[in-house]
Amino acid sequence: MNFMLLAKSLGEQFYNTLIKDNRYMLYLEGLGNTLLTSLGAIIVGLIIGLCIALVLYVNKKFGSLKILKWICDIYIYIIRGTPVVLQLMIMYFVVLVFIPNGITVAIITFGLNSAAYVAELFRGGLESVDHGQLEAGLSLGLNNTQTLTKIIIPQGMRTSLPALCNEFIALVKETSVMGYIAILDVTFAARMIQSRTLDAFVPLIISAIIYLVLITILTVLLRQVERRLSRGQR
Repeated sequence: MNFMLLAKSLGEQFYNTLIKDNRYMLYLEGLGNTLLTSLGAIIVGLIIGLCIALVLYVNKKFGSLKILKWICDIYIYIIRGTPVVLQLMIMYFVVLVFIPNGITVAIITFGLNSAAYVAELFRGGLESVDHGQLEAGLSLGLNNTQTLTKIIIPQGMRTSLPALCNEFIALVKETSVMGYIAILDVTFAARMIQSRTLDAFVPLIISAIIYLVLITILTVLLRQVERRLSRGQR
């Protein structure tokens, strides 16, 4: 009897959370915003992170770009030393107040945050390439830029790929703080529904399930990409 009452109560809670007033649409819209922000942010992070990694690598190998290296070090120190949610709020309420679209601000913020971590991953990948290959490229008549683009960077990126995949997965989960600037993501959708149903359990559990399924799918897809690239490398 108690089991029947519990099942009925959970059924009503799920109905109020998902079906009533088409509240499932909030989750779908939140999921779309999460994916859009994550994809845009990882693109920004990869571009900026690679540039920073190249500055650090070139400085270490050739002793040049000292001022840029100093700037990059400060950037990484600040970004990695402050919470991403605080960075998001500073960008939205202080720095990028002229941008009306919150998702654009989120993409920029998460992209800049991710770049600090991607830079270290790329730097490690570049430095893992044997120094003899750099010398071999230069001895063949290639200049520094050609050696980097044709020999060092391709190998360094392959080495960094598993860690980059993990960074993308972590980035998807980090976007759950977008609700602090009133962007509808999966977590914020749960909070909105909770305020209407006065029930916290079911909305939050559904959000957790959505993230779990999303991360599982991304993990499987990224592992497939890693395996194909590994086969190509062999």
